[in-house]
Amino acid sequence: MRTFSRIRATVVSTISIAALFLAACSSTNTAPSGTQSATPTGDKPTVATTFTVLADIARNVAGEYLDIVSITKEGAEIHGYEPTPGDIAKASKARLVIDNGLGLELWFEKFIAEAAVPHIVASQGVPSIPIAEDAAQGHDNPHAWMSPTHVKTYVDNMARAFADIDPEHAQAYRNNAETYKTKLDKVRTDLIDTLSVLPENQRALVTCEGAFSYLAKDAGLTEKYLWAVNAENQATPGQIASAIEFVKEHNIPAVFCESTVSDAPMQQVVDATDAQFGGVLYVDSLSDKNGPVPTYLDLITHDAQLIAHALTGAKN
Repeated sequence: MRTFSRIRATVVSTISIAALFLAACSSTNTAPSGTQSATPTGDKPTVATTFTVLADIARNVAGEYLDIVSITKEGAEIHGYEPTPGDIAKASKARLVIDNGLGLELWFEKFIAEAAVPHIVASQGVPSIPIAEDAAQGHDNPHAWMSPTHVKTYVDNMARAFADIDPEHAQAYRNNAETYKTKLDKVRTDLIDTLSVLPENQRALVTCEGAFSYLAKDAGLTEKYLWAVNAENQATPGQIASAIEFVKEHNIPAVFCESTVSDAPMQQVVDATDAQFGGVLYVDSLSDKNGPVPTYLDLITHDAQLIAHALTGAKN
């Protein structure tokens, strides 16, 4: 009996010491009342963007001070995307969400309400171009990021927003923005210089989707397309015939199509004219790191060079 009593006393003593140790640890690691907890020292704020193009632009502005994530993955169709519960959970952990605006993310309003996170519109301040077929309804072409000129506005909007959530590194964001805008200017200048040799009547960009209005305006090109934004099923015989007539009338040397749609309708234009198929252009999504356009600058440079070389007959 005395042996059992000694064992019980030892166990009680050991438990008491362990309890005191745990209490001391708890007291040391508990955040003070009224503060946000559970964020280890040194963790970067997270910013979520709606698609990969915005994410890459944002990374160039953020530099080393923010974690930038894209809600959609490479190759995703952004127009009619349907967010998952996992997407909402990812965005809910962010300090800020960035969307393109101009009617691109049709799903975004409900999404951001469910995520309950502050957001900014990257295209705020960009002079929009209406979709010709929908001008009476006031629908804008959302692809403003296809203009290096307008992406400079995106960059300034991001730099200000990043400074708001992380004032300590505000100057770094401004510096990164200026560096990136210099690169954007070079892409635009190179495109304009290369196209300057074209006769006036051949300065036209013929594509499947009307996603290049802003790029065409930057480069001083007339735009002609088979169907409007996100409307591949509208590649009617009448639209194809109209494109064929346009190509013949203006002696257009090359036509193009986008990576996310079938080029079959445009191949009919090629078959009926002297134009060549100029190649595949990228718009709504980056490729993975091993693909042809892993960054926004790669995307816009690829498209600009492909257009310039095909229209001028230059070799890559």
